[in-house]
Amino acid sequence: MKILFTGGGTAGHIFPIIALSREIKKINSRENFQFFYVGPKDSFAKTLLSQEGIIVKTIFAGKIRRYLNFKSFFQNIFDALFKVPVGFFQALYYNFVISPDLIFSKGGYGSLPVVLSGWLLLTPIFLHESDATPGLANRWLSKFSLEIFVSFPVEKTGYFSPKKMISVGNPVRSELLGEEKPAFAKASAGKEKAGELLKLTGGKPTILVLGGSQGSQRINDILLLILPELLLNFELIHQIGQKNFKETEAEARTVIDKGLAKHYHPYPFLDEEKLKLAFAAADMVISRAGSGSIFEISALGKPSILIPLRESAQNHQVKNAYTYSKNGASLVIEEANLSPHFFLERLKYLFSNSEKLKEMGEQALAFSKPQAAKIIAEYIVEYLNK
Repeated sequence: MKILFTGGGTAGHIFPIIALSREIKKINSRENFQFFYVGPKDSFAKTLLSQEGIIVKTIFAGKIRRYLNFKSFFQNIFDALFKVPVGFFQALYYNFVISPDLIFSKGGYGSLPVVLSGWLLLTPIFLHESDATPGLANRWLSKFSLEIFVSFPVEKTGYFSPKKMISVGNPVRSELLGEEKPAFAKASAGKEKAGELLKLTGGKPTILVLGGSQGSQRINDILLLILPELLLNFELIHQIGQKNFKETEAEARTVIDKGLAKHYHPYPFLDEEKLKLAFAAADMVISRAGSGSIFEISALGKPSILIPLRESAQNHQVKNAYTYSKNGASLVIEEANLSPHFFLERLKYLFSNSEKLKEMGEQALAFSKPQAAKIIAEYIVEYLNK
């Protein structure tokens, strides 16, 4: 059996594909499944997918830039006249050579040529939409799909035909939830042990800051302005992002007193094992509002503050955040309101109210759908075995 995955190449697409491929292997450990991924060139995606035994092929993929200026105007023309047609024929070639039994698309501009060429070759198409507001690619590709798995409730997800939608949640790697025990994480079942492995002092509430796989410079800048005062009250695990790590860490070290430095734990990127430990240790998570982050936070029952990316396509992060926070699982602070001291006061207020934090964690668990990857995997395997 051959399954071809595709998507835009971001971590929000890659991690659910990894979670799904693992669950398919568990269900059919004796079945000779072959997994492929076709999408735009992305070294981060290629590394992670290759580690899972997924064969990666890259194609050109054009996209529409909504910010209109002189440069983007000509980039859009170049993509439309060159990248899109070339990418389509590349995808058509890979679809023909691989001859997958099924295509599973996470959406994004990189999935367009793959899904369309697969449909022309009569390959069954399944989509997964992570966000409360579907992206442009999935809106268009929904016409060619058999089923559309959605993360948020059907009534909260617009545009698609209700007859095609199945609300399952966003696939989360079971290894983060403690259902599996990777070697490095075997001793991290409890908060105390996770703290030991991450070298936390354990004397203060621990906050985990996630800005997405690339980090968030805006969140980093806000934290730097209040870092000394923040570390007086909290211990911080901070995923800065690969691109800005050296600069941001150097700035942080210049503003932190030596006595507080032991409470600050910066990382360029938290791999799966360290992320599991960080979640176990954290009393609160501060994050962007991508669907992947939201469903990981909720599956682990963590109170959170969500800071939606204001430039997200179709404003989907804002809608994700408010849909998730409606039951009290999270506090949403939009970037327009994100002043350093307002942010700090919100944190202090939440940690002064232990009952509120407990309620947020309970509501996070109530929202969660940790079996999403397993449900989708079972659905796909059943379809292929018909």
